[in-house]
Order: sequence, then C-alpha cells, then structure tokens
Amino acid sequence: MINLEKICVFCGSSEGNDLAITDAAIKLGEIFAERNITLVYGAAKIGVMGIIAKSVLDNNGKVIGIIPNFLKKKEVVHLGLTELITTENMHERKMKMQEASDGFIALPGGMGTLEELFEIITWLQLGLHQKPIGLLNINGFYNDLIKMLETMVRKGFLSMDNYRLLLVDSNPHQLLKKMEEFKRPEVPKWLNSDRT
Repeated sequence: MINLEKICVFCGSSEGNDLAITDAAIKLGEIFAERNITLVYGAAKIGVMGIIAKSVLDNNGKVIGIIPNFLKKKEVVHLGLTELITTENMHERKMKMQEASDGFIALPGGMGTLEELFEIITWLQLGLHQKPIGLLNINGFYNDLIKMLETMVRKGFLSMDNYRLLLVDSNPHQLLKKMEEFKRPEVPKWLNSDRT
C-alpha cells in the first residue's frame, strides 16, 4: 500500500459550466481534509483550483501552493495557504510539485491541466518517479481523452502497460484506493542511471 500523505491536484483555473465538476472539487477537498492528505496545487484562488483549496482549508486541512513568480504578480495567487512556494518558471514549478507529492490527481481543466497530466505520466513512463497518477473522470469529462488513449494503443503508439499507468475512476474514494494499491512499474531497461 502506498501512503498518500500529499497529493498534487492538476485542475482548471476556470470553474467551467458543469456544477458536477465544482461539486466534485469540493467533495475531494473534504476527503483530503478528513484523511489528513495535504493538497499540493498551483496556488491559485480562482477556478476549480481555488474551489478545491478553499474546501481543504475550510475543513481544517493543509494546502501547499506552488506558483511561478510571473503568475504571482497577476493577482490570482491564494494568500491564505498553509505554505506558498514561489518558483522561477513553470518547469521548476512542476519539478517542485513532483518532489512534494506522493501521487497526482487530474480534475477537469484546460490545456494547462492536460500538459501537467501528460508531463507527469511521461516522467512515470520514463522511470523519473514511481508515484500513482489518477484521473477523476467527473460526469464523463475525460471520456474522449480515454478513447484517444485507446486509439494510441490500437495504432501501436502506446503500450498497454503504459496505458494502465493512468488510473481512472469517477468516484474519488475508489480512485484513491486504486492509487494506494498502485504497483510501481519497473524502470525501463534502456534507461541508464544518469537519467534526469
């Protein structure tokens, strides 16, 4: 069993127009606080990002925000967090998120959310970390993305082993259970010990 003390959540800086998504973000925040899981996220007070942070904090949980300096200046930063870490750039932000977390969950979002999700799963595929990655598929939001991944498998661009690295569920409790039971993959033989 993997001990999930800190989970990084990737999600939208917009709220979108589906109340099921914002409700799920509130519920996930409550679950984190109840289970004493620290939220690690992008430090914004807006969108789904702000909603989940508020939910964790409202329920006496802990939140670590990590934000690059250029975004901090745009008045989107949440100043009421347990801890706020400022980085020089986006890449350093993602590195810090990875280092600070025991696992990752993607909620609905836009381009930035997809970019973060696919970068962190690529790092897992390459053996740069061995932490579980969950996709909370709220109200079918990620159905088309999952179909695209299945197409990649069918067309020979994604192995079934790597497809299975992404843990998917629509229920947050079930997703966390899958993450706790995640079997860490073997590091690919073609990578040497000097990988960065």
